[in-house]
Amino acid sequence: MSAALLSVRGLAVRYGPVEAVKGIDLELAAGRITTLVGANGAGKSTTLLALSGLVAKAAGRVQFDGRDISATPAHRIVAGGLVQVAEGRATLTTLTVRENLELGAYTRRDGAAARARDLDKVYSLFPRLAERQQGLAGNLSGGEQQMLAIGRALMAGPRLLLLDEPSMGLAPIIVQDIFRTLREINRQGLTIFLVEQNVRQALKIADHGYVIETGRIVLEGSGRDLLDDPRVREAYLGG
Repeated sequence: MSAALLSVRGLAVRYGPVEAVKGIDLELAAGRITTLVGANGAGKSTTLLALSGLVAKAAGRVQFDGRDISATPAHRIVAGGLVQVAEGRATLTTLTVRENLELGAYTRRDGAAARARDLDKVYSLFPRLAERQQGLAGNLSGGEQQMLAIGRALMAGPRLLLLDEPSMGLAPIIVQDIFRTLREINRQGLTIFLVEQNVRQALKIADHGYVIETGRIVLEGSGRDLLDDPRVREAYLGG
């Protein structure tokens, strides 16, 4: 088992009187794909937002590569290498595809040549973005916007990529393409934490998985073991 790149202990998040995440523990192994799956409203997206510093933590400790980032502001978390692809893609529709990608690198200080190399890598992963780089992001299809959102996150130079529901609203054939690309990104060495309602697809590509229900982790194991678990099959995979 690889060493933990991210370690979470006792994470809790509240929205007013509602406890959305109830003291969960997670470990993300370096170089692996880990997934957090569960029904809508279970606390998946809230967990990601808390790890990214975008919502306040009521309790708990988050360590990234051995450093405590529990109270670190979101922009410093990104600069440190933990980058999130937001649910709903959040592309800047009035900017071009290339401008969106270049904005992804705004925290970097490693020079224009390094950024240009990474832009070429993004275009290699997503040739459609290269074809449409001068077009407005708002004119892209849903699948292309998801590619752009992932590409923009990669331009930040992440060591850990968090993805929130990348399959949402996409046709099945596009979902397959997105997940194939995630596997390729991981094979190139990037650690991935994937939050998904598409439980079957997520567990197929995951080395390790967690199942969350009403803010609590109720199961964990390898992606294969969870796919075969009768409780997971009954609750999420139609038996």
